[in-house]
Amino acid sequence: MRRCFFRKFKIKKLIMKTALQIDVSFEQILSMVRQLPTKQKLKLTKELEKEVTDSKLTRLLKSFKTNDIDIKTITEEAETVRREIYDKQKH
Repeated sequence: MRRCFFRKFKIKKLIMKTALQIDVSFEQILSMVRQLPTKQKLKLTKELEKEVTDSKLTRLLKSFKTNDIDIKTITEEAETVRREIYDKQKH
């Protein structure tokens, strides 16, 4: 009888999440990482590389960001470069 009862009614599990904050030193993290299997170490390495690359790219893009240039200046510069390329091909 119980089998039928459980088939007819779905039982929902209540999942509770609790945030835990702990202080961990670099040496402790390094120790934990050294205990990981090789596959997980490689995955961690890739994630860290991705994070560093993203950070470098963001910094690079910020260095190019400026409010001193407008579309007119960009268009003029593009036309100048096109003209120079055209003149070189012509001669």
